[in-house]
Amino acid sequence: MRLMGRYKPPTPPSSKYITPEGAIVLEKELEHLWRHKRPAVTRAVAEAAAQGDRSENADYIYGKRQLGEIDRRIRYLRKRLDGIQIVDTVPHDRKKVFFGAQFKLCNTQNQVAAYRLVGPDEFDFEDENLSMDSPLGIAVMGKGLNEKIIVETPEGKNKFTIIEISYKER
Repeated sequence: MRLMGRYKPPTPPSSKYITPEGAIVLEKELEHLWRHKRPAVTRAVAEAAAQGDRSENADYIYGKRQLGEIDRRIRYLRKRLDGIQIVDTVPHDRKKVFFGAQFKLCNTQNQVAAYRLVGPDEFDFEDENLSMDSPLGIAVMGKGLNEKIIVETPEGKNKFTIIEISYKER
């Protein structure tokens, strides 16, 4: 029997790890939103509200919507930063891929791609950052040099070989 409805299972919680650099970026974003952007938008909304009829005032309506988005992001950042663990050490076994590793993969066409395994909050800070929660991040975790991995993607299975692993000293 098939149930009808719009139920979507909750997304699994993302990993609670971040690099020191990633934590600084999130803290700066929070500081900017709280100290600069939110007060500016609040002033703009107050000015628009002073003009009279709010129901047809686009500046007021847009400002309120923008204020809601800023407040949601502030709440998210505060909650996330409160429960996150900053990883500022390198693992004892540097011959395997763990959080913070910089590594290179070679595919079956001998194309090489370089990545750094980071937390889910910082994968988009730099092009080579790869979230540890992504399918590729999960596949390489704990693997060593010259190990082959297979990653399932919408296009099919992709095969890679780990050809280099390194860690930044902190």
